[in-house]
Amino acid sequence: MGKEVERKFLVSGAAWRELVEADIRIRQFYLAAAPGRTVRVRISNGTSAELTLKFGSKARERDEFEYPIPLAEAEEMRAFAIGRVIEKTRHHVRHRGYLYEVDVFGGMLAGLVVAELETPEDVPDEMLPDWLGREVTGEHRFYNASLALGGIPEIAA
Repeated sequence: MGKEVERKFLVSGAAWRELVEADIRIRQFYLAAAPGRTVRVRISNGTSAELTLKFGSKARERDEFEYPIPLAEAEEMRAFAIGRVIEKTRHHVRHRGYLYEVDVFGGMLAGLVVAELETPEDVPDEMLPDWLGREVTGEHRFYNASLALGGIPEIAA
């Protein structure tokens, strides 16, 4: 089990694009979602898949369990998905030694760009990059499960 301290931000600038180290095409969907818990399947670059269980209702800290699963089984599980399939490209960007995951959403969520910072400790605001916009940590409408199951949030940094 791993604990994650996760912060989410809308992205307000494009300067991060010059710093991209890698990108991953992601398709993900949810098999179950309830307050304080989700079960998700993520397919990365069409070549690997993992099952993720998340527990907890704190905005910045949750328990997370991740397991690799066979790609063919992940594709079969799609038939049991609830809500929409989320399509996004995740870009890895480093700033001051921290790895940011900048998700550029596609499909019905096109135009939404969210940066996540997962660390073992809380990062002070003065250490954050300038290209981050409004912090949306704790705003459930910007969490992937809500994006899959709910409406489309107003996209404004």
